Amino acid sequence: MITLEQVRQRAEADAKTYGYYLTPDADLLTAFLEGLKVNEDRYGYPLCPCRLASGKYEYDRDIICPCDYRDPDVAQYGTCYCRLYVNKAVYESKNLPEVPERRPIEKQNRAYAPETAKEAATEGTQEKPASATMAQQTGQVKKKLWYCKQCGYMVYREDPPYICPICKAKREMFAEIKSEVEFSG
Repeated sequence: MITLEQVRQRAEADAKTYGYYLTPDADLLTAFLEGLKVNEDRYGYPLCPCRLASGKYEYDRDIICPCDYRDPDVAQYGTCYCRLYVNKAVYESKNLPEVPERRPIEKQNRAYAPETAKEAATEGTQEKPASATMAQQTGQVKKKLWYCKQCGYMVYREDPPYICPICKAKREMFAEIKSEVEFSG
């Protein structure tokens, strides 16, 4: 199990690396760090304490703290969605602005409970494409191989990151690598 001090050290190191600060509100900071610890103890990875998680790593990958949305949020609003990471201006002013949710709704929906029996019965009367039904039943995420055209960083996941963790290039600089394998014999 991770300690609260280890969670604090990791968050401080990450903030320092990217030129951010941790929230100036001491009570809020303590609550965030405790939430990260609880989530890491519960799920095995440090999920954002401000978002609902599915408990499935592939679904939650984008909200592992620091989440994929942190850098664009700090760039635009001066703080991330949960207000754990802030820029210098926000840190000094101690004024924590509201940040709208950037995570796509389809990713948020994965965290909610499976269909109720009533919903399943209602939907059972409508025809669905076989591929949609199969994806829904298996609960699989369709991962792709992405590379940063600026630095060559590669990642295998559903969507490219908003910002390259290596060179800070924007999402638009990522391209999907597609390949086909033919077997003959």
